[in-house]
Amino acid sequence: MTVPVHGLPSVMRVGMCVAIVPPALKGNRWHMVTSVSEGGSSGQLVSLSGVDSIGDAEGIVGKSVLALVDELPADLALHDPEVLLGREVRDEGLGDLGAIAEVMTGPANDVWVISGPRGEVLVPVVPSVVTSVPEDGPITISVPPGMGLKEEK
Repeated sequence: MTVPVHGLPSVMRVGMCVAIVPPALKGNRWHMVTSVSEGGSSGQLVSLSGVDSIGDAEGIVGKSVLALVDELPADLALHDPEVLLGREVRDEGLGDLGAIAEVMTGPANDVWVISGPRGEVLVPVVPSVVTSVPEDGPITISVPPGMGLKEEK
């Protein structure tokens, strides 16, 4: 069972190349993900090449699984609290909303809690609202109508 860390979503997928750390003194340090089953909020049940017995599996319990950067989803920054907390957010039409104070992980999508001049604003992290997270500067979003935010006069 793999469990994501630091509030990140589960990203394991079949065909992903991963390393188990700390590695065993002898043996292969790199493995291919051969199957992934959703485990719900508790993580994912993952099978790795070269982990063929109960003894092999027991040998990696409690260890970390690392993936190559190229193997990670392109939208991972949308879910990484370490990258997001404190970042300024602007709406295309409303202007400055404030800074991300919290990233709430939900079953369907994450929600950003933004604190600023409009108070606390909850923004769903879905493609129609948040399309990308630039490396620096404010994150521009498109708040959908009906969220209770109105143009300031």
